[in-house]
Amino acid sequence: MNDQREIKLSRDCDAIQIPSGNPLTLPSGMEVIITQSLGGTYTVATPGGLARIALKDIDALGLDPTEESARAEEKISGPTEEAVWSQLKTVFDPEIPVNVVDLGLIYGCVVDKKESGEKSVLVKMTLTAPGCGMGPAIAADARDKILAIDGVTDADVELVWDPPWSQSMITEEGRMKLGLV
Repeated sequence: MNDQREIKLSRDCDAIQIPSGNPLTLPSGMEVIITQSLGGTYTVATPGGLARIALKDIDALGLDPTEESARAEEKISGPTEEAVWSQLKTVFDPEIPVNVVDLGLIYGCVVDKKESGEKSVLVKMTLTAPGCGMGPAIAADARDKILAIDGVTDADVELVWDPPWSQSMITEEGRMKLGLV
């Protein structure tokens, strides 16, 4: 969602600088504009550029963390490949309002049943550019979303570069959201 609300931060707030991926602290009282709120994270425009604020810090934006957290952490039943793909559709690049599945960034998903009966998930994912500093943050978001699936006890999101990503990998739905159709 793009809502373009201007907000004054109510407290110091941890964030990740976009696109470098460097951690930073946004000071209390700083005026920011929410430019994107998708998948439980918030992209804000600051005087120094774009930054990503995680769900754990949304109270600094004046949003109700209980309500947002419940929505983002809702358990999805069944550790199936379909459930994993569904969860991955809630992971977004903070600069692009299209989920990682529709961007064509997910190359594979394997749900493995261990001898103990527990389920682990391996996802192979790429990025739109190999030098993207947000890669670790996006991969961590994907891992957290997979671990929210009831019955999944372990998840690994592996960043891969082969084949190289191209715009031809974007789904029809993603193309429509980006105005490429």
